[in-house]
Formats: sequence, structure tokens, C-alpha cells
Amino acid sequence: MKKLTIGLLALGLMLTGCGTGNSSSEKTAKDLSKAKVGVIQLMQHEALDASYKGFKDALLKAGVKEDNIDYQVAGDQANCATVADKLVNDGNDLIYAIATPAAQAAYAASKDIPIIGCAITDYASAGLVKSNEKPGGNVTGASDLTPIQEQFDLMKQLLPKAKKVAIMYNGSEDNSIFQGNLAQKAAKDKGLEAKVYKVSDSNDIQAVTSQVVNDGVDVVYIPTDNLLATYMSSVEAITSQAKIPCIVGEEGMCKAGGFATYGINYTNLGKLAGEQAVAILKGEKTAADSPIVQLKAEDCTMVINLKVAKKCGMTINKEDHPKATFIE
Repeated sequence: MKKLTIGLLALGLMLTGCGTGNSSSEKTAKDLSKAKVGVIQLMQHEALDASYKGFKDALLKAGVKEDNIDYQVAGDQANCATVADKLVNDGNDLIYAIATPAAQAAYAASKDIPIIGCAITDYASAGLVKSNEKPGGNVTGASDLTPIQEQFDLMKQLLPKAKKVAIMYNGSEDNSIFQGNLAQKAAKDKGLEAKVYKVSDSNDIQAVTSQVVNDGVDVVYIPTDNLLATYMSSVEAITSQAKIPCIVGEEGMCKAGGFATYGINYTNLGKLAGEQAVAILKGEKTAADSPIVQLKAEDCTMVINLKVAKKCGMTINKEDHPKATFIE
């Protein structure tokens, strides 16, 4: 299976304004004021919330009425099927699914209604599309695959003496498993000794994090994992006390207790998904012929949490990182 790479995939970015952009095409554009859109979001944390914001902004700009957007948060994976069935039965014209379990539940509920995903790493390995370049069914969307190689470059830059890295993720989520495998390869490429630590639910987090500390690692790597993003502060409370920093998958996790990241902007990712949705609602495209899209690598942002750095006994010189955003 062909893996996603950072940057727009072949035939990549689906923009609402494709075509000539002349006044005639604007006059004949389909009116979206009566379009009904259902939204299923796995859980609430900063990255997923931002994915919804970007998507909603794109829809409102295109003429979709906010009252016609049914925003539902499942709360956990077990409730996704119930929410997805509701959105299908309510007769929505399109469903926006935020995170892999949400998209899988929506796909199980309908093979007819167009489904746009977001905050999903690899749609093909999650069983949502035939291929990321040619989805072939009723699902497409935006991938949040982060620049893992670049994140390990950042790790080596900020922690040049690190030798042992813990790769920690939810072993029950396809996104996390996919990224965990890529992280193991990146660690090997950087000459780091890596060990994988898996959690399955919130009850595991304290015990697994304590095991990470007891094993004497130098740094923890956590990808864009929904469970650990929600409980990042709990991880940080243990790792920072042991002066072990965490390199994380995205900015929201960094704000919640990660030490540093080089990651994507989920609001912008949501806008990409929203532009796909608008094109489909207007009848310009179908999910089947809309490739999975990604943000460009150069659109990623370096973020360093100076509070966590201090807790871990590190001094960061801002002048050494002119392009970074700092959390103080």
C-alpha cells in the first residue's frame, strides 16, 4: 500500500474556486443555503475542535447556514455508531467526520451520503477508501499525517544527548498505530534506541507513563493521538517531574504539556476539508474522484513550551529558533 507523504498528494488540493472563476460561473453556482451537514467529532480536544472550526468557516463562507450544521460530539469511540446513525437518519446531504473512529462509524452507517473526514492519518489503512489517490467510494477528506521525520530532527536538535526514546500511543486507534510504525523507523534512522509503549484507555495512562519513567528513557515521542491529546496534562505531570521531555505531534498537545513539536495547523486542515465538502455539495466533484489532501510541509509550525522546558531543567535560547512559536 502506498503511504502518504508530507505535502499535497498527487492531484492534491481541492479548491472551491477551481475553473475559470468568471462572473458567469459564479452566477450559476449552486445555492448552498438549504444544504444540511451533519458533523460527528470523536471527542473534544484542541486539535479536533480546530478541525471543526476550519471546516465550519469554509462552509459558512460558501453560503451554508449555521443552523443547518448539526454538530455532534460522540465523547468516546463506543458512542460513534449511535451518533453516525442519527446523522444518516436525519437526512443530511453530507457528513463531516473528525477522527478515524468517527469516520469509520459514519462509513458503516452509509455508503451513499458523501463523507468528508479530517484528523485522519491514512484513509486507506483505516479501510475508508480504496486508495488515497482514488478513493472510489463515498469517503474522502484531509489527512493529518505530521512530518514525523522532521519531528525527530527537532528532537535531535533540541536534545542532542538523547539516546533512548519511548514511543507512546493508543494501540487501539489506527491513526496512532500507523504513526507509531513511522516513528520507530524515524528513531532508527536517527540512531536512537526506541521502545514502544501502548495505552488502551484513560485508565492505562498513569501506569504506562510511570513505566516509561522507570525504564529511564531520555525523551518521549507521542504522535497525533486522540486519547493522549486529551490526557496530555496527565502524562506531563509524571514525565516533567522526572525531567523527561515529550516531543508531540501537534501544537495543541504542546500547549497541554508537550515540550516541543513541528506540526500542522488543524484549523487550516479543517478548511481544506471544508473546501472539499463545498465542491461536493455544489456537484462539482464526488467523493469517489476527490483525492485525500494534506497541508504542505512548509505550512507546519515549530512550537516550544518554555514552561515544560524549565520543569525538565532545560534552557532554551529563543534566538536559536527564530521561526518557533513559544509557550511561556
